[in-house]
Amino acid sequence: RATVPPRPPPRRPRPRAGPSPPGARGRAPGDDLLVVDLSSGPAGGLASMVLADFGADVLKVEPPGGDPRRSDAAAPMWLRGKRSVILDLARAEDRGRFHDLVADADVVVASYAPGEAEDHGADYGTLQVLNPELVYCSVTGWGPRGPYANYPASEGLVAAKSGRMQLFAGLPQREGPAYAAVPVGTHGAWQSALSGILAALLVRDRTGRGQLVETSLLQGLFPFDTHGLLRTQLARRFPSEFEVDIRQTAAAGRITLQYLPVMASDGRWIQFANLMEHLFHAMIAAADLSDIYSDPRFALAPNTETVEDREALRGVILERIRERPAGEWMEIFRADGNVASEPFETTQEALDNIDLRANGEVSEGEHPRLGRLVQLGPLAQLRETPGRTGGPSADPGAHQAQLFAARNGRRAPRRAQAPPFAMDAPAHALDGVTVLELATVIAAPLGASLLADLGARVIKIESLEGDPYRYMGQGFGQYIGSTKTTAGKESICLDLKTVEGKEIVHRLVRDADVLIHNYRPGVPERLGIGYDELSALRPELVYVSALGYGPDGPSASRPAAHPIPGAAMGGALHQAGSGMPPTDCDDLDEIREASRWLYVSNEANPDPNTSVAIASSALLGLYARRRTGRGQRIDLSMLGANAYANSDDFLSYEGKPERLQADPELYGPSPVRRLYEAAEGWVYLEISSEREWQALAAALSRLGGPDLAADARFATPEDREREAQALAAALGEAFASSGADEWERELIAAGAPCVRADVPQGEFLRDDEHMRANGFAPEVEHAGFGRYQRWGPTVTLSRTPGRYGPGVLAGQHTDAILAELGYTAEGIAELRRARVAASEEPKPLPE
Repeated sequence: RATVPPRPPPRRPRPRAGPSPPGARGRAPGDDLLVVDLSSGPAGGLASMVLADFGADVLKVEPPGGDPRRSDAAAPMWLRGKRSVILDLARAEDRGRFHDLVADADVVVASYAPGEAEDHGADYGTLQVLNPELVYCSVTGWGPRGPYANYPASEGLVAAKSGRMQLFAGLPQREGPAYAAVPVGTHGAWQSALSGILAALLVRDRTGRGQLVETSLLQGLFPFDTHGLLRTQLARRFPSEFEVDIRQTAAAGRITLQYLPVMASDGRWIQFANLMEHLFHAMIAAADLSDIYSDPRFALAPNTETVEDREALRGVILERIRERPAGEWMEIFRADGNVASEPFETTQEALDNIDLRANGEVSEGEHPRLGRLVQLGPLAQLRETPGRTGGPSADPGAHQAQLFAARNGRRAPRRAQAPPFAMDAPAHALDGVTVLELATVIAAPLGASLLADLGARVIKIESLEGDPYRYMGQGFGQYIGSTKTTAGKESICLDLKTVEGKEIVHRLVRDADVLIHNYRPGVPERLGIGYDELSALRPELVYVSALGYGPDGPSASRPAAHPIPGAAMGGALHQAGSGMPPTDCDDLDEIREASRWLYVSNEANPDPNTSVAIASSALLGLYARRRTGRGQRIDLSMLGANAYANSDDFLSYEGKPERLQADPELYGPSPVRRLYEAAEGWVYLEISSEREWQALAAALSRLGGPDLAADARFATPEDREREAQALAAALGEAFASSGADEWERELIAAGAPCVRADVPQGEFLRDDEHMRANGFAPEVEHAGFGRYQRWGPTVTLSRTPGRYGPGVLAGQHTDAILAELGYTAEGIAELRRARVAASEEPKPLPE
């Protein structure tokens, strides 16, 4: 039986940001950690905020004048629970003070551009000499190497260059890419930073040595490419199998009936998400439409023989929902319990979501400067070592006197260089960790794959038929989605409703460290995999329950798929732009078009948004276990994870700036944060400062364009906002004079950020030299179709590199796992004959 490694020796107590929460049953995971946060903005700030929420003492080191990103609307949230000091690292005295702080720190979080930290004596090479135990996390825009390494670290620029904006081509009825609104790259980056930090701390507790942890906004986007990279490769090898692009047909209006947005009689819109057929039938019954099955065209609904039949049925559903207001429909659907549906809401409306509130995923309190502050609560519910929302954000330098008076200019005493049981570094950070995954489709399975990338052994336990996600798509294309969500795993197919199948799972649990599932409440208990039963078998088990709505609210037992949090948490409306949703549609064709627009806007990002939160929450549980020696149950929800993905606006206080919305045609939120068509291709321009504006004006004038600096209409930021239409026209005319690549080359060199924006995501990930320069393009072997490039690491650790395995077939390792458990060849054959265990065969390769 596997055992938990011995706990590290206790470290010197450090000041806590506040008292433990009422009813806390154990030490917070990070309550003996000192984190020095050098970062600016949310990508580093949210990672250190979560560490603070779970007990760490986080000290924010700010430049003179404070972090320039304090003006962000969401800064009061990601600055919470931290102390603040001001240090000018260009001055020798302040640099010495900083080095004294780092000498006693556990973690440093930084967001310097490559090469910039060295100029301040704040790079990993310098600091690890002072403190070999230090875990140093660097969050950049593009990674440490490659042609774009020193491009500005901007969500918009990275999304445009890497193909995410091209993904939305066809959403507006015009040519070219469309603005990507939800900051999922930032979400992916800070969650990856958090996971990397926790994994590195686990290694340090075994070895006594820290290491460099690196991630970037570009890597943060890797989980969100669910199809493009692999589809690009397979389409080049087997073009006849991929003549139809499902994404393009959806943008053209051919949308699945299960994920239909509908408008009620009061003009409010509701999102359906009944992916599984039994849920679709429940929706039809709840809408009193069961007579459709008597129509031969709809007898097999949601499957139809022709596009015309599907569109006819879509019209029937749209017309029926128009008969009642949204509130009445939602009462019916909630009472039914099997209809996945939620109204479209903004982030500000979502702050009042009753399930978020019931699960503690939104908190309220008084802020000394802002008054009543409503904001996100802790990332996940760790039942034995709970987190809590940190105290109000401190003013810049608020703890200067307190901190340095206490130190009195002396270096803090050092800990021992290594714990007495120090071991050599493992090959991978999570070597020796076994994860059992009992989950389907994208969110939870992809979260488990992220743990596999860090070196965990992940065993996917599937039904005899396999995860239903394996069979979504047509022909050879069915491989695409599940190849990503099974990456790095072993798979065994079992019937958990049999005594023998349940016993096999229980035997696996006895040696497991983490279990991840996404069953609705009550189902695990019926299958014999509930927390109480499994923790009795394995008290050290970290049991992660990833639900749609969380465990404690009124919708806990309702079904959910990715469109539910997309609609309910504000992301879909934000992506849809300022022209959506219409509330005065009278014509069915107008409703169809608005429904199409909302459908494409509500794309699959809520699943990976949840995946990265599942991985980091599991690591919080593993780190808590190292402190306490016990496992625990962890609950998180798709709603909460997607609230975090929209954290730029998921808070409320008096005077908070409104969230910037893209224009109705989705070019962008302003003339200087906007897509423009060039003479060849498309570019995305993002000007964020007066210095960059001056650089843009000078470059355009030098290249024969308009003299914007001399145009009084655009003299100040306020003028440019007032004259937005005229400025967009002037810039559009200028960009039409040269190709996209030329504009990127000239303007980046001039200091005016602008990148090409029309390269498809799969082509960028497969073909761009930047991917290989950073080691973001591992190649692996799939049992069904051979060698391919898979998605790259979301985070890298310098001393314990990742392990990047291929996707696997359903049950590909059934026999091997059973043999490992002691079953003989004859016993395995009998389990197969009895339909207790199974596996799939590879599909034949296309001609």
